[in-house]
Amino acid sequence: MKKWKIIVLGILSMFLLVGCSTSKKQTKDSNQKLKVVVTNSILADITKNIAHDKVDLHSIVPVGKDPHEYEPLTEDVQKTSRADLIFYNGINLETGGNAWFIKLVKNANKKDNVDYFAASDGIDVIYLEGQEGKGKEDPHAWLNLENGIIYAKNIEKQLSKKDPKNKSYYKKNLNKYVEKLGALDKEAKSKFAKIPKNKKLIVTSEGCFKYFSKAYHVPAAYIWEINTEEEGTPDQIKDLVTKLRSTKVPSLFVESSVDERPMKTVSKDTSIPIYTTIFTDSIAKKGANGDSYYSMMKWNLDKIAEGLAK
Repeated sequence: MKKWKIIVLGILSMFLLVGCSTSKKQTKDSNQKLKVVVTNSILADITKNIAHDKVDLHSIVPVGKDPHEYEPLTEDVQKTSRADLIFYNGINLETGGNAWFIKLVKNANKKDNVDYFAASDGIDVIYLEGQEGKGKEDPHAWLNLENGIIYAKNIEKQLSKKDPKNKSYYKKNLNKYVEKLGALDKEAKSKFAKIPKNKKLIVTSEGCFKYFSKAYHVPAAYIWEINTEEEGTPDQIKDLVTKLRSTKVPSLFVESSVDERPMKTVSKDTSIPIYTTIFTDSIAKKGANGDSYYSMMKWNLDKIAEGLAK
């Protein structure tokens, strides 16, 4: 009889040990951070403002690099394969040109609107000059703060779906962030409304300020329309110089992610000075002016207004 009691107690002990082990594993899994991958530094910063330390975040395109054409590294491939949630811009950015993002998620066996989502979903798309249809979209929607707010709301929505236990946390952070972006947007609209009409023309290397122009009622001119191999050709420079000679625009601008030499040629040929460098496809490195989406937009709005008011 004693022998049977010992056997039964032994079996019960085994079940208790297995149960404790399973319980520990479940606790560990439930406390594990959501793995989130985004395609560029702007999306990374917006996500960070909503999720803070609740997610394990990886940005594919490094700060200062062009997201139009990119070759993912081994680390990017691995992290995308393991990701719980992936955000990309869409509208002909990472999905245009060599379509590097489409190849990446396809190889990782990720599904559209299940594993990866376009942060730009729901914006009013602007097309390249004189063109419409798929593959002709202007991707730079984030340069309008109202669109930046749409990005933030889309990101919060998917974070809350994938990680419902932190839903109220994400929502609270979103509300604070949207209020902050909205206040900057309102301030900018008031500022640009005071600039004389004959000075309102933002001149950049790439024609990426269409969304900005529409939001803040500042027409745009540029050397080339979208980043390709044909950038800053003699004909493109000549056309812009001819256009600028019939205006009273006081300042030119050059983007942080492009070669400044074509704009320097335009400046020399028109005697219009380059006022400063502004941001388009990337935030700045940590600690520098423009090292977040909010601060890059504030820098752009302030500096463009200052340059045009001269």
